[in-house]
Amino acid sequence: MTSAPSTTRVEIKPVATDVTGAVDGAWWPRSLDLVAELEELAPALRPRLGRIERVSYHLGDWDAVPRRAAVDGSTVKFAGFRFQAPGTVDVLAELHRVTLLVLPPETTPEEARRVLAAGEHRGERGQPRGPAQSSWTGGVR
Repeated sequence: MTSAPSTTRVEIKPVATDVTGAVDGAWWPRSLDLVAELEELAPALRPRLGRIERVSYHLGDWDAVPRRAAVDGSTVKFAGFRFQAPGTVDVLAELHRVTLLVLPPETTPEEARRVLAAGEHRGERGQPRGPAQSSWTGGVR
């Protein structure tokens, strides 16, 4: 498991060809301002992804999001979709793409720790659920 700096509340599964799943990690933002939260998340994802180019998200999960914004020194395109799994974001970059389960900001610290820690086992497969359910794997409730 690759942990981000202690101030960024994200856990990313290790890159593995034998493990697949619906999500590559979990993120617990502090607010529903996607641009501001991505500014904090981007440096944590940079070693794995490189420069972030696009972010897609479920419409209704975030406050108003512009089509483009400066994030981490470059312009990022944002696209909201009704068909995107609620409670997830796709972060597309020059090197790779990750899908993150997004825990609602109001998630309790105890629940967030359980969900973030659930990805530590390489064999676990993340499954996105609605934002209010905030469970990452079948073993976490």
